[in-house]
Order: sequence, then structure tokens, then C-alpha cells
Amino acid sequence: MLREYIRDLISNDVLWISVLTMSLAQFLKPFTYYLRTRSFDWHHISETGGLPSSHAALVSAVATGVGIEYGFNSAAFAVAIAVAMIVTYDAAGVRRHAGEHARALNQVIAELLSGHPISQIQFQEVLGHSRMEVMAGITFGVGMMMLWKFAVQPMFR
Repeated sequence: MLREYIRDLISNDVLWISVLTMSLAQFLKPFTYYLRTRSFDWHHISETGGLPSSHAALVSAVATGVGIEYGFNSAAFAVAIAVAMIVTYDAAGVRRHAGEHARALNQVIAELLSGHPISQIQFQEVLGHSRMEVMAGITFGVGMMMLWKFAVQPMFR
């Protein structure tokens, strides 16, 4: 029975294509940062925030895959969409505002401590995404899953 579970997990293409999609979206961040700023920095590969949203890419790929596998009128698709809505709202809303608060706190601390030998605290400022970054992640996730399901996977059947 355990072997069946492991085999099912390994053969879950929706899971693995979604994880691959998230990884590719994260890998693209230094390159999209370069296109925007003409400055290349590999550190963006491990940061939250940036274009495209890897979280949005992951949940949109999962939702698309679930819709294709189980039907767009299934309860499983409804759950996948609900989770995707929560994740994308959090990415563009709550986390984005937390990043703006961090930026303001960093500025206040810099002004208060300027000229003082006290060590400065730096809060991470890039926490969330703009709506465009989230939409790019959604588009990337849906596109990758559609490419897999309708172009690549049929070649292996």
C-alpha cells in the first residue's frame, strides 16, 4: 500500500509541473530585475517579491491542472481556486503593505540613528508583489500547465 502512495505521488504531474513552474518563476526574477534596472543580482533568485510572483505561478498552475484533470465544475477545482485567491490576495495585499511598513521603519530608524554609533536594524522591504507581478505569476502558471497538458504530455502517451 505504501508503494502505491509513493507511486501516485511520483506520478502526480499536476504537483510536479506546478513545483517546476514555481521554480522557473523564481529563477526568472534576477533576469526580470535586470530588464527593469539594468543591474543584475543573483540574490533576487531567493527573495520574496519581484516579477513574476512564484507563489501566484504555483497556485495558478495547481488550479489549472486540477481544473483540467477533474473538471472546472468540480469541488476540487473550487478548493484550488479558493486557495489561489487567498495566496494571490496575500501576495499583492498583506505582504506588499508589510514591505511598505518595513521601508518606512527603515527610514525612521536611519533618521533617528544618523550619527549615533548604535547598530542599525534593517527590515526586509521586498515582501510582497505589485498587482502586475501577481498577474504575471498567474499568467505564467496557467501557461506552463496548459503547455504541459496540451502540448508536451500528449507526446508521451
